[in-house]
Amino acid sequence: MRYEPFSLRLASPLDTAAGRIERRDGFLVRVERDGVDGVGEATPLAGWTESYEACDDALAEVASGTYEAETAIAVTELSAEARPAARHGLELATVDAEARAAGESLATYLASDSPATSVPVNATVGDGTVAKTAAATREAVDDGYPAVKVKVGARPPEEDEARLRAARDVAGEHVELRADANGAWTASTARRMLDIAADLGFAYVEQPLPANDISGHAELRGRGVDVALDESLAAVGPDEILDAGAADVLVCKPMALGGPRRTLEVARRAARRGVDTVVTTTIDAVVARVGALHVAAALPDVPACGLATGSLLADDVGPDPAPVEDGAMSVPAGPGLAGETFETLRE
Repeated sequence: MRYEPFSLRLASPLDTAAGRIERRDGFLVRVERDGVDGVGEATPLAGWTESYEACDDALAEVASGTYEAETAIAVTELSAEARPAARHGLELATVDAEARAAGESLATYLASDSPATSVPVNATVGDGTVAKTAAATREAVDDGYPAVKVKVGARPPEEDEARLRAARDVAGEHVELRADANGAWTASTARRMLDIAADLGFAYVEQPLPANDISGHAELRGRGVDVALDESLAAVGPDEILDAGAADVLVCKPMALGGPRRTLEVARRAARRGVDTVVTTTIDAVVARVGALHVAAALPDVPACGLATGSLLADDVGPDPAPVEDGAMSVPAGPGLAGETFETLRE
């Protein structure tokens, strides 16, 4: 196992609750399994995964032989809770090599049934004025996106209500709308806004309350619009969410859950509870994005997923084999992640 760092500029700075993001710093991970090379990516993100330094330390431990020499054992020994980014990079590289050895695409290798050949994706409309929200929604609809997610929570509820109504007016009846509050609302505001979203036919409201408020999210369900949890998965874990009946939808990031296989395990446990899964990224380089695309394709009846994030980067570590076209991403046929497209990245 070998790894090396990379640093990518964002096309424009992105302001988040955890601060401004201007670059994404991560590691390309290379693994050899039975003479076949695989590539993965570990790109930590504060608030979701371990720090960059902790990720580096974890990968160094594996590379130096602190863990068992057998990479598959190292994957299982790396804590998905404590060091999910490192574990993701190592597991993604391992399954890429295994799928290549089997002569299959990663989605085929991971799926329990025939995987999807393309995955619908949602556009994201940032926090803007009512006019900017309407314009961005119209652009997404014109570009063929089947779903649009509107960021809310940074403005007064009255303004967010106007923004949601403007998005619905522009999108019409046939485009799915979602709202994402990033945990910004109080319980009373959340109840009010969920009722509005239900009245407007939104599919779900994502993370209406702070990440640790699992009982509060459970109480919000059943108001005519689904409750989706995202940040809560990193804060308390999927099992506590499922046990509490706190979500209708889990927003799963493979790079924050510890790898593609673990993400599929979480999605399958959720499905047994009647909870849907949407796969998203954490603004990653192309290797992790394509890995997440394969994970989404391995899920049955996959909904529109939050994978259309490549445009947020000014540059990348390699060519993109799965650009967004008409609101969907075609799954590379393989073998592995993307056939020979990533061959130079494996060297």
